[in-house]
Amino acid sequence: MNSAEREELCFLPATELVARVRSRELSPVEIVDAVLDRMAELDPLLHAFCTPTPDLALRQARRVADGLARGIDPGPLGGVPLGIKDLLSTKGIRTTSGSWAYRDHIPDEDDIVVERALGAGAICLGKTNTSEFGYSATGLNRLFPATRNPWDLTMSPGGSSAGSAAAVAAGLGPAALGSDGGCSVRAPAALCGLVGVKPSMGRVPVYPGSRDARLPGVSGWESLEHIGPITRTVGDAALLLSVLAGPDPRDRHSIPCQDADWIGAARAGAEHPESVAGLRVGFSPDLGYLAVDPQVRAVVERAVREVVGGRLGCRVEHVTPAWADPAAAFSALIIAETDLTGMRAMIDSHGERISPYVIDWIRQPWTAQHFTDANIARKALVNAMARLMRHHDVLITPTTAVPAFPVELTGPEIIDGTAVSDSAWIGFNYPANLTGQPAASIPAGWTDTGLPVGLQIIGRHLDDATVIRLAAAIERVAPWAHRRPPVAPVISAPRPAASVPG
Repeated sequence: MNSAEREELCFLPATELVARVRSRELSPVEIVDAVLDRMAELDPLLHAFCTPTPDLALRQARRVADGLARGIDPGPLGGVPLGIKDLLSTKGIRTTSGSWAYRDHIPDEDDIVVERALGAGAICLGKTNTSEFGYSATGLNRLFPATRNPWDLTMSPGGSSAGSAAAVAAGLGPAALGSDGGCSVRAPAALCGLVGVKPSMGRVPVYPGSRDARLPGVSGWESLEHIGPITRTVGDAALLLSVLAGPDPRDRHSIPCQDADWIGAARAGAEHPESVAGLRVGFSPDLGYLAVDPQVRAVVERAVREVVGGRLGCRVEHVTPAWADPAAAFSALIIAETDLTGMRAMIDSHGERISPYVIDWIRQPWTAQHFTDANIARKALVNAMARLMRHHDVLITPTTAVPAFPVELTGPEIIDGTAVSDSAWIGFNYPANLTGQPAASIPAGWTDTGLPVGLQIIGRHLDDATVIRLAAAIERVAPWAHRRPPVAPVISAPRPAASVPG
């Protein structure tokens, strides 16, 4: 296999890798070997992996190959290289949560999703970089170099699943696991031109979770946290979710999933995109309160007009949701579900080695009224969302208010001429975390300078299938996976650039 063929191997969808491994057309060892070579070449530029595990990956690949030779089923993810976010526990593999305080922490058990993915035949490439404890929507922390965006190495990939998104976009595996407490699967997917799915609350169990309750200062976000896949295609996201979803007694919020046919929903949208015709789509370019970059607005509006309403025939209605900006409530709820005493003690112990954004958040003068007001605001949003969704099957928005921004920033402080907080750019994401509804980000197009723009699909309560089906239908009529970032040049002739993928 020559170098061009090995590079193409790194960009094959997980669904195709599984099929070709199962048919013996490809060896899991040659797949992993090609990806590890690419990691060695590109990750010194990207800093996507904070703890790579090449030896483990090769051992696991050989185990799958040996099992195949003996007639053992490789599993639904057999031979798929996988990045695992550094907030997710991995037995025997360093898990730092992006913090100096846990720089040598080695868990004694796997997170449920890690256990399920590896048990299904996935290959662990290593831990992917994150912001410290997930407290910033970037890949910035004081322990590792900042993760960079493959579409422009001077730009942020978003976060906090920063390394997961950068790795998948650059061809360092077809899929990675992320966690999403407020945006952290969808925002980096949007900034890196990928698919990121936050399933409904309870669909994918969380234990010990992105923040292990046994570790001082690390627990929290129980009613906000979701775990989901970051991939290049909707089909790959559905494949991962088919493995990750399902109840587990270790997570009191987990729910039965017999009603969620992830793969069937993706197949229905891809094979029969006409099936979404007539779907009632509420579209809001700004939720009525967010400043939005003009190019982001234009790209998403065009995608909704030409693809969702045009080629697919959905019934699109512009809407202005009837809730107030929940940013303050979201911030307070994070703190209400955090080990505030432990975090403050950790900051006192480690001082300047803790990221400034963590220190600023924890040391605010929080009171009980902040938390009770936040709960009331959350209830108001849940009710307003329920009223909106009576009349719409999905709500579509931009995923983020801006495209990628300079890597050293936690977020822009001016958007479309308006002064904003440095977290305002992720404001489209909060509602679905507060309500627990399913939400996905898919590519809507690219800016004039070639940066990806994401489109967010929010479904009704527990209606993950419609989100996946619509996303797959959009991908079918306006595909994006053929586009690769400059750090990952296309071997075959690229298609002409377009504002809307396709």
